[in-house]
Amino acid sequence: MRWPDYLLSFPGVEHLQNIHPLLVHFPLGLIPGALVLYLIAWLSGRNQAAWTGWWLLLLGVLGAASAVASGLYAAPGVMLDLSVKRHLLLPHRNLMLATLALALALLIWSSLRPPIPRRGRGVFVIALVVLVFIMGKGADYGARMVYDYNGGGNACSQPIEFSR
Repeated sequence: MRWPDYLLSFPGVEHLQNIHPLLVHFPLGLIPGALVLYLIAWLSGRNQAAWTGWWLLLLGVLGAASAVASGLYAAPGVMLDLSVKRHLLLPHRNLMLATLALALALLIWSSLRPPIPRRGRGVFVIALVVLVFIMGKGADYGARMVYDYNGGGNACSQPIEFSR
């Protein structure tokens, strides 16, 4: 059996400068999903929701590590004006490194007494909220690089100078 060509070709991917955009969406979906499930577990006392949250957090950390690694690898080759790198790329990098560090710390904490820490459950859930906020802020910097300054493709001429 031969697969149809439209299933085997990825014309959008051919325009990417690197694989970073393919990886960033996993932690962006998995980590907030973990937050929701941990919140449900904390409020309802249902361990099944906490176990599912733990798995989503684990997968989110793995996704975040892949996204950070691919971003660090790709950053030097991204065609951006130095002003855009200073105002957007550096804060994006720093916030996403903080995201990975905090997510990993929370995963380790929850793994000591899986699926959710027995002591400090409220602090744990609040830390997850902080994690999602930091990740969202970092993702916003990344989105600005892509959509305001064409940092992810070749749709317009480069480099574009930073403007508010």
